Amino acid sequence: MNDPKYIRNIAIIAHVDHGKTTMLDGLLKQSKTFRDNQAEMSQELIMDSGDQEHERGITITAKQTSIYYNDYKINIIDTPGHADFSGEVERTLNMADGVLLIVDAQEGPMPQTKFVLSKALELGLKPVVVMNKIDKPARRVDEVKNELDDLFLELATDDDQLHYPVYYAIGREGKAWREMPGDASEDADLTPIFEAIIADIPAPIANVDGPLQLLVTSLQYDSFLGKYAIGRISRGVAARGQAVTLIKRDGTEIAARIDKIFGYRGLQREEVEQAIAGDIAALVGVTAAEIGETIADKDAPEALPTIDIEAPTLSMYLGPNTGPFKGKEGEFTTSRQIGDRLKRELETNVSLRVADNGIGYTVSGRGELHLSVLIEAMRREGYEFEVGRPQVVTIEEGGVTKEPVEELVIEIGGEFVGVVSQALGARRATLVRQEQTSSGATRITYILPTRALIGLRNELLTDTKGTVIMNTLPHGYEPLGSKLPKTRNGVLIAFETGTTTPYALQAAEARGELFVGPAVEVYSGMIVGQYNRQDDLELNVCKAKHLTNMRSKSSDGTVQLTPHTQLSLEQCIDFIEDDELLEVTPKSLRLRKRYLDANERKRHQKTAI
Repeated sequence: MNDPKYIRNIAIIAHVDHGKTTMLDGLLKQSKTFRDNQAEMSQELIMDSGDQEHERGITITAKQTSIYYNDYKINIIDTPGHADFSGEVERTLNMADGVLLIVDAQEGPMPQTKFVLSKALELGLKPVVVMNKIDKPARRVDEVKNELDDLFLELATDDDQLHYPVYYAIGREGKAWREMPGDASEDADLTPIFEAIIADIPAPIANVDGPLQLLVTSLQYDSFLGKYAIGRISRGVAARGQAVTLIKRDGTEIAARIDKIFGYRGLQREEVEQAIAGDIAALVGVTAAEIGETIADKDAPEALPTIDIEAPTLSMYLGPNTGPFKGKEGEFTTSRQIGDRLKRELETNVSLRVADNGIGYTVSGRGELHLSVLIEAMRREGYEFEVGRPQVVTIEEGGVTKEPVEELVIEIGGEFVGVVSQALGARRATLVRQEQTSSGATRITYILPTRALIGLRNELLTDTKGTVIMNTLPHGYEPLGSKLPKTRNGVLIAFETGTTTPYALQAAEARGELFVGPAVEVYSGMIVGQYNRQDDLELNVCKAKHLTNMRSKSSDGTVQLTPHTQLSLEQCIDFIEDDELLEVTPKSLRLRKRYLDANERKRHQKTAI
């Protein structure tokens, strides 16, 4: 295929859970990318390949795939929907000429729809709208179309973007229509979507005859061939064995040679002799390549504009474990090993920043989810470390310190409006609007500082009996506000090192909510629960019952304990305060005080006051 007019480059964008990965599954299967007997034909969420992606049910890293339809090669990029992974979205949209915007026929455009669409329209990409899940009983097809019109009016950068085709689909069943069908159970397939991609998405504007230019948009590794530099060829042809120049961000040039070239077919990379302008290719041999740099012809080394990524909004301390149980459960425990792992992460995770601060590191990212995915990945790889409370990343502008603020959209049942308003009032959130959705829920939009979001999800999940739906969106910067009040109670702290006993835990239960059960090893200074008062309380959870030779009815009974609360990684990160740390090992999550010794804690409290 040596003609760019037979290539289409599209990104699939949508809010979380509106069905973009499921839609892509259907396109892969119906394009006969897999043989009928291949395992993928019976799989769902084929593109979500990571363990955490399966468990969380979200896309974390953007992925490329290619499908062939008639004479056309369609390169599709599956993008994440969460604002925390906006770096992934921003850089991968650079490879596309158009976007397939998928919108839920019941929920309509949501905060993330707005975020990813604004990025696509800024880059001048051609949108094709697919209204998905039209089989939902509570679908609102006409209202959602009006909401989309309003959204495009707000975000469009030129008049052409206001004219977009709308298709209707049930992604789960692999069906799509040009017009809203009278009966969604009738036979249909995804042919209208394939036709839309070819007819409505423009072919890449590419000069095959000029000298080579490729902007590195993504990196991948394998132990066999090493680093793959992935990107769209803007000009010229990349051929195997070709001598090239890598132009770094600072303008320095490094000579290199393309050892191998891979194109995509379905989920597989396939080796090719050459790739032409307009196509997406993975090059092996340019080992020094980083995201945002240009691979160019050695005789005409011209750099392409680098990719601008939004600045991080949250940072946290991440360093080697300093607790009494250090080294017992992890394989990689030293500061150097942790630093090497973070350096590796920086090569592919473009929104991440890492700064050395002596013993450990300050890791900055786009939000709590972004950082917790990294922590969970390291934990599964055998790393043992400790993390501190997330802190907001401020900027200086015109001599004023500014902090990031976010737009928060909450959907709840009417009975919880009061309790949610109270929680957000305490965090100094500004109410923007409140409206009823067609399903009877209340949708409330707030503007609040990013730091006020820390710990909010846990609090609202508890207050609304797990029914809250929360979405956030970056909303720029505002002058730094005053310190927020502490919103949670104090903690129960283990008084001594030992193993917890049912007898001691029974006495501790009356003082608050426990995070540990019986027969658990604890150490002095470790947090074992949440106190039901504002201050902290030290108690002995390892005390055994003294045996006497007197028998009594009550002592013969077994101890009945209330089940303890098992906090997830995100809940632990949300829970800790500035004077506390979270110890993360492959087997355990332990909350602890930064200063384990009670006297040292008191001394630091006094100096803080």
